[in-house]
Amino acid sequence: MKKNILALAVIAIVAIIIWKSVNIQSVDEFYEKEVPLDNHSGTVTITIRCDTILDNYDDLDKSLQSEEFVPADGVILPETLYEIQEGYTVFDILLLAAREHEIQMEYQGGDENSFGTVYIQGINHLYEYSCGPLSGWTYRVNGVVQDFGCSQYELQDGDVIEWLYTCDLGHDI
Repeated sequence: MKKNILALAVIAIVAIIIWKSVNIQSVDEFYEKEVPLDNHSGTVTITIRCDTILDNYDDLDKSLQSEEFVPADGVILPETLYEIQEGYTVFDILLLAAREHEIQMEYQGGDENSFGTVYIQGINHLYEYSCGPLSGWTYRVNGVVQDFGCSQYELQDGDVIEWLYTCDLGHDI
């Protein structure tokens, strides 16, 4: 009898600890969450565009041929200003923007691939190969396509980030 009471007490304590430590949020609560800045070091802008698809629409997966995925002007996120703190990367701002604007995004963590950097698999349900064998996401900072991953590029005050969907390995952007 004492063992049963002791076991129930332990289970109750464990359940309370788990309940107190788990932060259950609705989808709306997740997207509304603001990330506090401890060490503000400037601002950057970000845009997300897929206008190259408009010229290659016939190559786009039929299930994605909708303004829900490819807006009429090709702009998924217009130029948007974000405050940064020291050490923020291109990926950090993309993640903030996707969260704030409820834009679907899927990525592979740097620990999951041989490159050691985050790989953006899809944005707004547009993935690599969604619009042909040479298609996928790339990014530019201050007009220059970068040679390394988005989680490795540390931002500076005034940087302009562009996420661009390419249908021809970047030759069309």
